[in-house]
Amino acid sequence: MIFAMEDPFFISAFINIFVIVVTLVTTPLKVYAVWLASKNNHKKWFVALIILNTIGILELVYIFHVLKKSWKEVEIDFNKDWKAITKKQ
Repeated sequence: MIFAMEDPFFISAFINIFVIVVTLVTTPLKVYAVWLASKNNHKKWFVALIILNTIGILELVYIFHVLKKSWKEVEIDFNKDWKAITKKQ
């Protein structure tokens, strides 16, 4: 049987997969943005990032526009922290 777009199972499975992918992408982004706001003593940004769930949009604005970080700097931060986390275990 070929699944049609109108099939409720297909729609439900698609929505579930979409939610899982969005969660997996936005969670590290949110953690990183909140960590940077805390580290830079940006209290209003910290609260906004914690409370508002904008599917990563606010986090991207904060990291790349407000802090003016490059993608390379973000990558270096993640790699450095990942090594520190895995080294402790």
